[in-house]
Amino acid sequence: GVGASRVRDLFETAKKNAPAIIFIDEIDAVGRQRGAGLGGGHDEREQTLNQLLVEMDGFGGNEGVIVIAATNRSDVLDPALLRPGRFDRQILVGRPDVKGREAILRVHARNKPLANDVDLKVVAQQTPGFAGAELENVLNEAALVAARRNKKKIDASDIDEAQDRVIAGPAKKDRAISKREREMVAYHEAGHTICGLVLSRARVVHKVTIIPRGRAGGYMIALPKEDQFLLTKEDMFEQIVGLLGGRTAEEVFFNVQSTGASNDFEQATALARSMVTEYGMSDLGPVQYEGNHQVFVGRDYGQTKAYSEQVAFEIDQAVRQILTDAHTKAREIIEEHREKNILIAEKLLEFETLDAKAIKSLFETGAMPADFKDDEFPSEHAAQSYEEAKRALEEKDAQKQLEEKKEVQAEEQEETNE
Repeated sequence: GVGASRVRDLFETAKKNAPAIIFIDEIDAVGRQRGAGLGGGHDEREQTLNQLLVEMDGFGGNEGVIVIAATNRSDVLDPALLRPGRFDRQILVGRPDVKGREAILRVHARNKPLANDVDLKVVAQQTPGFAGAELENVLNEAALVAARRNKKKIDASDIDEAQDRVIAGPAKKDRAISKREREMVAYHEAGHTICGLVLSRARVVHKVTIIPRGRAGGYMIALPKEDQFLLTKEDMFEQIVGLLGGRTAEEVFFNVQSTGASNDFEQATALARSMVTEYGMSDLGPVQYEGNHQVFVGRDYGQTKAYSEQVAFEIDQAVRQILTDAHTKAREIIEEHREKNILIAEKLLEFETLDAKAIKSLFETGAMPADFKDDEFPSEHAAQSYEEAKRALEEKDAQKQLEEKKEVQAEEQEETNE
């Protein structure tokens, strides 16, 4: 009964200090739905929740006390906690839209020197789905990147690198990789890119790289043309085709199937299954077979599926059909644009990273843009050994001391002249 006792003490203290506000962060820790009683015995958490329910709207009054709570798992909260009289109002703080992201970036950019080529509006457009903390992290990472590159100000290339670091982790340019594997990664990413360029109704290809980051050997980033809150069946199918473009390119150009496409399959399968079971985008009709909430054992334990084994079989068939159709479409696109796929892959092998302008130029004209810059920083090209890093630091310190000495001498000379 310790939890319940602490809840009583909390509200007693609040009443003595009324008017008062009680703020409970991560309320799902105590307000989780009372479930199947797994494990048997007495549940301390349920006793704490019961006391919280009584204190918030029981027979006793709690005038002058306002209770505010926060959680990111509102789907697992007990219904009794959410009824009027307890939490009367629920406010969803979603991820910011493009205007919100720009405003958040401006707040976090106040104490950071930005170069003239940095447009926070563009950065906001390039970061769909980012929450406030992630946007702050992008600018903090950009500041660190600029410092490593010995710059006085953060420029657009630093922010671009920071976005990649937040999404996929730091680059691993020193990873040992064979020539054939590198070629396969280049053609794989070029396959994603070609599909993204051809099927560009809702999304545009922003960047493609074969520099390994995290668990990925390379990746292609496609951004929505505008913030989307609704997806059509065609939009989702195009995304699946784009995801399968990498494996399809491996099959077309190397006649192999590698493990590099596992994450693509995971995302494609999840999209296809949601089309069938949640959004009614298949021949099975406008029926929701599976909810889109996260699993919660206390609530879901013992519940049976609301459909038969035959329907489960048909769901699997429908998901497989969507993936098969997408794979066929991806093959058609890559076969049709075979030469352009080869060209983009070759340029990836040469430059490692291509931006939206370079990709568009290669696809439309077959040549790199005249003003293309291959931003390469020696400090990022390969990992330094301890001795190399120590030597570089000593040289940098010596250079700094020399500059300071020259400044002092110049000041002394000016004083002498005066």
